Amino acid sequence: MKAKELRDMSEDQRNSFLEETTKKLFNLRVQARMERLDSPSELAKSKKIIAQIKTIQNENNQ
Repeated sequence: MKAKELRDMSEDQRNSFLEETTKKLFNLRVQARMERLDSPSELAKSKKIIAQIKTIQNENNQ
């Protein structure tokens, strides 16, 4: 997802997307520990999205 798309979302949409992505990252980490992870690149993608959302939230709060 592009940063522009995240900026165009409302605050509520970003918060729900952040929560959803955080849960997805947790599940991916559990799968990685159990050696059943199909796509390791999903971990990095989820981390990147979470960082983008948090950065946008910090920009808006200042």
